[in-house]
Amino acid sequence: MAAAPQAPKRGSVRKTRPVTVKTSLNNPYVISWSTLEREDMHFILQTLEDRLKSIGLQKIEDKKRKKAALVKKQGTESCGQDVAISENIKEQTPDANQAASGWTPVHARKQLAIGVNEVTRALERNELLLVLVCKSAKPAIITSHLIQLSLSRSVPACQVPRLSERIAPVIGLKCVLALGFRKTTTDFADEVKAIIPRVPSLNVPWLHDTIKEPEDRLETESLESQDKGVLESSFEDLTTLGKRKLAESRQASAAVLQPLKIKKLIPNPSKIRKPPKNKKTTSK
Repeated sequence: MAAAPQAPKRGSVRKTRPVTVKTSLNNPYVISWSTLEREDMHFILQTLEDRLKSIGLQKIEDKKRKKAALVKKQGTESCGQDVAISENIKEQTPDANQAASGWTPVHARKQLAIGVNEVTRALERNELLLVLVCKSAKPAIITSHLIQLSLSRSVPACQVPRLSERIAPVIGLKCVLALGFRKTTTDFADEVKAIIPRVPSLNVPWLHDTIKEPEDRLETESLESQDKGVLESSFEDLTTLGKRKLAESRQASAAVLQPLKIKKLIPNPSKIRKPPKNKKTTSK
């Protein structure tokens, strides 16, 4: 038989486990969204709501998936009832199946970025013209990273109260915490031009505000038209165009990082420091 575990003797000393300590840096800056005026808030919400209703953008849930879920939930019932439910699903009309799932105008949905994750990915790829964030997002850290990201991409962004409350029912979603308009948009171009002047500028201490004008950002010229303009222009026009392009490229790359100022260094009191090793004297 195996011997029973014995209690530690009086002379033995139990070794305590070292406490794990994680060092972290505290940000001395407080980054927050700029306040939006009440009149601008009502204007933004009303223009978006009217435009979405006129386009008819809406997400319709699939009825087949709902009925399939009901069939799985009713698995404890008799086999005859399951057969009857499956027959009812097969006897659906083709009209109900056609308006089953997805977004109604697909081309309009591709011009928008809906949700925090989709807006973040689009900002990282520099594909947006405007970003609107709902104020009811809790905790606030869900949308706070969009301040620095939008300013670094020179995209106007603001926090709009009651955005999810007004826009989500029109689209057919439960909530809309973030909404972005892509550069390829044509259905929302006029609305973006009207909203951008009302968006307050963001303030990040280590980034400069390099947001361009909406007219320059919404210009989408094809390669053929640019080639024709270059051929018809004179040498002086070419030099002026080159200077303008250089100025625009400098403005785009004007996001200069400022040095971070460290106010105070506090040592970690719980850090275990080993004593220095003394040199052993070798006896001859």
